[in-house]
Amino acid sequence: MQNAKTELIESARKKFSRYKALSQQLGEAAAWEAMLEGFPEIQRQRMGPLLARPTLAEAFREAIPQFKTIGMEMEVVDISNRGIDAVLEIQRICPWLEVCKEFGFETPCHVICELDTAATRRAFPEMNGEILCRQALGAPVCIFEYDRPAKASSGHGAAST
Repeated sequence: MQNAKTELIESARKKFSRYKALSQQLGEAAAWEAMLEGFPEIQRQRMGPLLARPTLAEAFREAIPQFKTIGMEMEVVDISNRGIDAVLEIQRICPWLEVCKEFGFETPCHVICELDTAATRRAFPEMNGEILCRQALGAPVCIFEYDRPAKASSGHGAAST
């Protein structure tokens, strides 16, 4: 587990370093787009097989062991309702809170989580995703919400009263 966590931290360091250099060279907006180049394709490869599951809850629960290997504690809550397949991804540990400060960033959110969410939206246009809660801003957990139209055969998304 330590090796996977070390690789994750080193990967984050590279992201922060690259984003900082690109921002200084090109400005914030151009750096953001440069960081996104090729990232939606990577997200499609990583997440595509999981998202083929009938529900987002099934897909995200299947990812829990992967997150655990890098030292993160993830819970998944199915919030599907009214024809929408939806899930909350709750992360209890943010491994990037200290790493970001090494590169002069107050929080890791923009460079790590917002970038991941943007790449996911571009990779899967039918799916929405947003960050609802951030440890970096004082919350006890990070909470991400993802939703997409419910698949007809999933049995989820029935109208509720």
